[in-house]
Order: sequence, then C-alpha cells, then structure tokens
Amino acid sequence: MDVSGYDHLHLSLEAEGRLLVLTLDHGKANEMGSAQLREFEQLVKDLEADSTVRALISTSNRRSRRGTPIFIAGANVTERTSWDDDQVKHHVRWQRQVLGQLRRAPVFHVAVVGGVALGWGTEYMLTCDYRIAVEGAAFGLPETGLGILPGAGGTSELWAEVGLAHALRLGMTGERIGPAEACRIGLVQEQAEDLEQGMARARQLAALAAKASPTAVSAFKRTVLDAVGLDAEHRTEAEARAYEHCVETGQAAIGREHFAAIRKGQGAPWPQRVPWHPNK
Repeated sequence: MDVSGYDHLHLSLEAEGRLLVLTLDHGKANEMGSAQLREFEQLVKDLEADSTVRALISTSNRRSRRGTPIFIAGANVTERTSWDDDQVKHHVRWQRQVLGQLRRAPVFHVAVVGGVALGWGTEYMLTCDYRIAVEGAAFGLPETGLGILPGAGGTSELWAEVGLAHALRLGMTGERIGPAEACRIGLVQEQAEDLEQGMARARQLAALAAKASPTAVSAFKRTVLDAVGLDAEHRTEAEARAYEHCVETGQAAIGREHFAAIRKGQGAPWPQRVPWHPNK
C-alpha cells in the first residue's frame, strides 16, 4: 500500500513488505479526536482496497514530558469545549462507527502497548485481533468518574473479551491495571519485557499471517466476528458458506497444488484478496 499520502497526517504509517506499522505520535498524549477519526476512516478504506497489506501493527513510542510512555491517553476532549450536547453525541457515535470499521479491517491487526492506554486507549485495543502488553503499560476506563461512560466499545464490547465481572469492575471503578492483570483477565494475550521484544513478537505473528491466503484470512476473521451472538445452527451455516467461498475463489486448489511448499514454510502464490460478503 502506498503510504506517502499519510506523511503529513496525524497517523504515522510505515510499510514493511506486506506489513503496515502504525505508530501513534501526535498531540500531547496521542489523544484521539476528529482529525484522527478521519484518517482512520481513510486507512480502513485503503486496507479494504489493497490486499497487498496482510497485517497491521499499532504501537507508540510517545512519552510525556516527565518521560511516561503513552499509547493513547484518551479522547481529545479539549476540541469539544464549545460543542453542544447534540454535537458531542454525534461525535461519539462517529467514534463508535469508525472503531467498528477498524475492527473488521480484512487484515491481522496486532497492538503492542508500551504505555498508558486509558479510556479511548483501552477501547482502541478492542479493534485489534491480538494484543501484547509491555512492562509499564497501564489500562483503565475512567469515564464514569467524569460523568459519562466508555462510548467507543468499552461498554458494549469489552465484556466479551474479559467477562462480565471484570468489565463491570473496570468501568464502574475506573481502576487502573497493569500488564499482568490485563493478561490474566484476557484484555491482552501476551506480555513483553520491552517495546523491542513486543514488536519482534508482533512482526513474527504478522509474518505468519502474511504467508496465508488473504482471501481465507479475511473470510475467517469476518466469519468469526459475525458468529458472536448467533445460535449454533447459524454459526455452522456461516462457516460452511465461508469455506465454500474459499473453494469457489480457487484458494483451496492453490493450497493443494502448493501443499509441499506451504509445509516447508515457503508459502504459495496467492492472488489478490477476494472479499467475502456473507449476506450476498
């Protein structure tokens, strides 16, 4: 994917072959506002249109003036100073919509969190397929203490990742937790000693995903996400239709033809991604 158009934007993107690295580095504390939402919308469109990108890593090297590592410190509330209630409500619905789109981007998305991830920072992690926490990272949902609630996935989606009790604990108390507790409850899946180790592990996973059929990977992700909330009969039917999509688009035949090379870790000459639209 051509990332030159992002050079002047608030999101720093670097292409590494089939991997795209998104390094958050803007504002005082990587706070998320309207400018970043517009760029995330464009990023999702680019990922959907260009199947050369197979994996995305989100991370940050940002530090506060005091040297505290920051992933995303929260939403950009200062831009809302002159907004009325309707503008605030519309904006938060937009946030929720954009993060929902990013959650379904047809690539393997890994977060490497090496700092403070509060509010929007914790909610952003829910858009990722896999999450790695570095020593010193901190997670939390302080919104109820500010007279609101987590409005970009923290209320509607977090429970599915960490369970009902832990979601209620985090959202109702605002308690901050570190990497070990985040890993224990399932907010993150792995821990790393430092950012370098975390990025190395993320690149390892991204490389494995990049060897697979982009059509099969995207169909798998879409079907797994869509299965949430469905009964067994509909989940099974969705799986069958996604599998048949891989057969009908020639992915299965390519896999059989290059089976020996794939077993040796050499991959196969996969064609461009053919999107899976389960409702069609």
